[in-house]
Amino acid sequence: MLLILHPNTQENSPNFQQTIDYLKQLNGVEIKEHIIQGQEQKLTELYLLGNTASLNKQDIESLPAVERVIRISQEYRILGRHQDDRRLSQFEYNGVCFGQDSFHVIAGLCAVDNRQHVEQTFQALQQNGQVVARMGAYKPRTNPYSFQGHGQSCLHYVFELAGKYGIKAVTLEVTHENHIEEIDKALEETGRATGAILQIGTRNTQNFELLKAVGRQTEYPALLKRGFGITLNESLNAAEYLASEGNTKVIFCLRGMKGEFGAPHRNLVDFAHVPVIKRLTRMPVCIDPSHSVGTRDTSPDGIMDLCHATAQGVIAGANMVLVDFHPKPGEALVDGPQALLLEEMPRFLADIRIARDAYLQRKAIWESST
Repeated sequence: MLLILHPNTQENSPNFQQTIDYLKQLNGVEIKEHIIQGQEQKLTELYLLGNTASLNKQDIESLPAVERVIRISQEYRILGRHQDDRRLSQFEYNGVCFGQDSFHVIAGLCAVDNRQHVEQTFQALQQNGQVVARMGAYKPRTNPYSFQGHGQSCLHYVFELAGKYGIKAVTLEVTHENHIEEIDKALEETGRATGAILQIGTRNTQNFELLKAVGRQTEYPALLKRGFGITLNESLNAAEYLASEGNTKVIFCLRGMKGEFGAPHRNLVDFAHVPVIKRLTRMPVCIDPSHSVGTRDTSPDGIMDLCHATAQGVIAGANMVLVDFHPKPGEALVDGPQALLLEEMPRFLADIRIARDAYLQRKAIWESST
């Protein structure tokens, strides 16, 4: 059972204390509190876990701090939508709103190689009005002899340059709990010139101890990529691991499914699941066309397959696009053949705007008929 309290309810208020005192007397019920801080108000949600079937919904709704009560399903207890469209489906981090109605492009280096390329990329993002970037410091690789990322040694200049060019948040893949501490320390030592989003890659979607570690900290949002060889339900439950530990600032990313069915693309593009995830959960949905398509191949119409796939996801309602750019793809240490050039960024963004406008027009058509 989920209790949504009146906005901006304070824990030291008489209404909150009276409500909590009543709930603590319920036998076999555990209370978990989650706070969602929006741009204008704070929303507190209380989850009643355990023997809640016998609880009278009207009795709970009559408690002074409670605005409304929702009976929740077993799956995606915290992140699930539970057929209640009034619940917040967004969060704010470092001045940027991430939600099912917002839209951002997260462009940058799949793997950080040197300071010059990082600065050139951030400069291009600033010139094109973008405030979120991707920078791979830790890179899990299938081949043990492949470049594994510069790790902690590159974090300081990545964060300093991000602050210099107005980048509000940088997504960094983490593969170990220690990486969270290293990122936090580097941000502190650089004056928190920017923010960090902790990315969990497709290989670690079911690394449950890593999920718990990222979930236990609530400072940084998490971007979870769908596992490339498991079902959507299994991947959504991985996201629920994060939320169950306390971190509800979760972004779900589609990045293609592994298999020969997607050939000649690197993976089978699964962007048709964008609206499904938005229907089942409150998470903003990201798409990763770079790792889905994996090439710069161009169709006869002059548009790259990667851009066609991006448009398909955006026109289906994606809230973010995670995409590889590089000043010199031929010098990239990871996934250079799929990276877009910095000079292609204006055209890529213009193409995306067309798809996003088309989605908003489609949405308006269907909303006007209800």
